[in-house]
Amino acid sequence: MAFRIDLETIELEPDGEVLRIWLNRPESRNAHNQKMVEEVGDLFIKLNSQPEYLIAVLGGRGKSFCAGADRKEQAPKAMNDLHDRYIGQLGRRAARAIEDCEMVTVGRIQGHAIGGGCCFATSCDFRITTLDTLFYVPEVELGVPLPWGATPRLIHEIGAARARQMLMTSERIDGTKAAEWGLVHEVVLDEAELDNAVDRWVERLLSLPAMSLQMSKYQMRGYSQMSRMGDLSEFDGDASARASRTLDAQARFGTFG
Repeated sequence: MAFRIDLETIELEPDGEVLRIWLNRPESRNAHNQKMVEEVGDLFIKLNSQPEYLIAVLGGRGKSFCAGADRKEQAPKAMNDLHDRYIGQLGRRAARAIEDCEMVTVGRIQGHAIGGGCCFATSCDFRITTLDTLFYVPEVELGVPLPWGATPRLIHEIGAARARQMLMTSERIDGTKAAEWGLVHEVVLDEAELDNAVDRWVERLLSLPAMSLQMSKYQMRGYSQMSRMGDLSEFDGDASARASRTLDAQARFGTFG
């Protein structure tokens, strides 16, 4: 039976044993609204129960991968405290669903990977980008805590010193520095070369025995989680929701751009 899921903000492009997943709000540089974050989590969780696809390529339609939160969207009104917490945990759920997906995931990253978009990107197993892509986690600059498990994930991927530099100072880095820091696995000149590079990675991954590839992902994930036993990312959403209501955060977020 063909894999099916109803989506509004994401486009699926089947390609043999590869599923190309496109964040599809190009008019807003694929800025994520609540619907997109929910759908990313739902999709990657559901992919665990299908046998058709071995590789998932996550990209963004248009000029950007994902430019962070959609600041034009009105904050959803929670029905009660539990619903408020559910909303606050959606980002962590989505990033974790990508990270824990049974399939091998490849990030096709161009233009912008900001805030939650950077979390989507770094949750992929392999990441390919362009020289001029902007990686940026602006939350501290905006006056809110770091979201979606970004802190332990970046510490694990690029080391504590680099993570501290990127997160605590809201430093913007381009594709070249991202490659130097180990945030991405390959950087290419421009978007014209990006698809060729992604296809090379996909071809290499498909050439490997599927079971041993998946088992190696399980091992990497298991040892990674052992090294992150102090991971308190479940509380990121709670802390972010509370801090985002402060006057300082609201003033900074409203003028950010």
